Amino acid sequence: MLQSRSAMGASPGTPRLKCQRSRTSTFKLVFQARRGMRVAVCGTVGSGKSSLLSCILGEVPKLSGVVRTCGTIAYVSQSAWIQSGKVQENILFGKEMDSEKYDRVLELCSLKKDLESFPSGDQTVIGERGINLSGGQKQRVQIARALYQDADIYLFDDPFSAVDAHTGSHIFKV
Repeated sequence: MLQSRSAMGASPGTPRLKCQRSRTSTFKLVFQARRGMRVAVCGTVGSGKSSLLSCILGEVPKLSGVVRTCGTIAYVSQSAWIQSGKVQENILFGKEMDSEKYDRVLELCSLKKDLESFPSGDQTVIGERGINLSGGQKQRVQIARALYQDADIYLFDDPFSAVDAHTGSHIFKV
């Protein structure tokens, strides 16, 4: 059971997740992630890491067991999701601009140098699906969007796959 200090957890039982490929992945999990904890789920390709995150998000049907989250969730998917529009709009995602917080997020996501190289900085228009950004830039914009939301829980699905080792290390340390 979750206590008030817990951010997320799964209760005893055997949550069974039905995956899209019409096969069933079974997880026997009981865990709690308390506020401030960093939890990593590691496993081989196809072992169900993304399915577990999808279950926490309520996107995969759960056949038994209970998953509880306390607070807001920000999710960063494996493949970056970018809207057509300005870089700043992609990060703010409808939130009001707070310049101090925005600058801090840009720093945390190693985006400041990139923005300096763009013709109009963060007012540069990103093409459809981020066509004019590199894979690493798209991923960092997506991470910046999540961080700017000030969520209680952050779910990252392989967030460093498209960024170089130095940048990934910088972001992870934050």
